[in-house]
Amino acid sequence: MNLRAWEREDIDFLAEHRNDINCMGEYWPIIRQYSKSDYQKVFDNPSNLQILLEAKTFVIQKKDGTRIGEIHHYLDITHHWMELGYWLVPSERKKGYATEAVQLIVDYPFLSKELVRVQAITDVRNFASQRVLEKAGFTKEGIVRKSAFTRGEWKDGCLFSILREEWKEPKILTKTI
Repeated sequence: MNLRAWEREDIDFLAEHRNDINCMGEYWPIIRQYSKSDYQKVFDNPSNLQILLEAKTFVIQKKDGTRIGEIHHYLDITHHWMELGYWLVPSERKKGYATEAVQLIVDYPFLSKELVRVQAITDVRNFASQRVLEKAGFTKEGIVRKSAFTRGEWKDGCLFSILREEWKEPKILTKTI
């Protein structure tokens, strides 16, 4: 499995799957449907917020180049933490790709930034995503009440994190000398 920054040729893939509520799953908030031109605008004009909030989206792809999902993060440089989110197309779930993607994305800030924590919030009922985070070394911290407005109602979330001292060493990336 590989992660790579999203490119112009990924716009069709992202627009198709992010707008498919069956792909995104029952726990993903339906905030807005985005057109291909919306994604094009984001690609062409990154937000000015990236000065304070470094955000990045990666396409998850199989070794053969097949795109199977997305993992994204934003870094809060001021407070030295990162939050991540991810999704996979339904046919590629329960195969270990999400866990591997999370492990890869966690290695990055601890190897390259002065961050103290990486965190993620899942819907309280999303046990598959919670298991992904646990397998990647995250600890459940507790419940975040009304953390997401999903399908017409406020839902509670489970906050998970991994601290730098819990991470210890890269899980996927090769150490450099």
